[in-house]
Amino acid sequence: MRFTDFLLASAGASLALAAPHTTRAKGKFLFTGSNESGGEFGEGNLPGQLNKDYIWPTTSSIDTLASTGMNTFRVGFRMERVTPNGITGAIDETYFKGLQDTVNHITSKGHYAVIDPHNYGRFNGNIIKSSDFGVWWQKVAKRFANNKLVIFDTNNEYHDMDNSVVASLNQAAIDAIRKAGATSQYIFVEGNAYTGAWSWVSSGNGDAMKDLKDPQNKIIYEMHQYLDSDSSGTNENCVSSTIGAERLKAATQWLKANKKKGILGETAGGANAQCIAALKGELQHLLDNSDVWTGWLYWAAGPWWGDYMFSMEPTTGTAYKKVLPEIKQFIGA
Repeated sequence: MRFTDFLLASAGASLALAAPHTTRAKGKFLFTGSNESGGEFGEGNLPGQLNKDYIWPTTSSIDTLASTGMNTFRVGFRMERVTPNGITGAIDETYFKGLQDTVNHITSKGHYAVIDPHNYGRFNGNIIKSSDFGVWWQKVAKRFANNKLVIFDTNNEYHDMDNSVVASLNQAAIDAIRKAGATSQYIFVEGNAYTGAWSWVSSGNGDAMKDLKDPQNKIIYEMHQYLDSDSSGTNENCVSSTIGAERLKAATQWLKANKKKGILGETAGGANAQCIAALKGELQHLLDNSDVWTGWLYWAAGPWWGDYMFSMEPTTGTAYKKVLPEIKQFIGA
């Protein structure tokens, strides 16, 4: 999610609900769950203070979502807080403990924890160098090398840089993670242009990213998709009731043609009839093509969302109350 866009979005929502979806699911997902926000908040004040500028997800809320069948939680944080003295500097043990405690809680229950550096391919506002990225990732991955339920997400939503730079950063992360001894875990790689599924081919991500190499063959291509007019996820209204599936078609064709696996790492729509229909169509498309799509993660839960239109935070979040009951057949499907 683009936080600058989110801050400009209206939180109001039309709460008309869609009719029950009757299509039976086909296939099987490996990952279904939610993003867990908080550790990445306060990006304008780094490193910031816990419970003032940022917060860690509430474990009881994660457990509530898990009770619905969700098995994967993407935990956002900032690289600058992990290594506040520079990208190649020492880990701040206090901040890192908050991340590690959250991850350990998730995986101790048998769920997947996606480690999500929410940095857009930048550190303190500057595009990261591949060599520095490798140093940072080797240091961090080593801490989780023995936890098979950890998933490494190289970085959230690279944007406004050359596609070749994004590919190099992803490859540097893959190499560093494996060098750190983390050889059993999945790695989620993201593309340029905010890793949009709708623009995966047209943006050049497909061509730039198709030759990434992993000796363990556990790369999954993470794409994001929102259903409003500019695909930014800043509006509660969706283009149409069919836009979810329509925007996935080119990415699905790319995954099949290149024999790759994908995941929709962020998606959401407003709590209204048209968006819920669009979400159902999107998730059904993923399930119908589960030979290449491994699952989906909703944007987003987290204790500080308040009345945010996409909040999946139990038990008061708008999406938790109004959207989750309508898409529950796609959880753990």
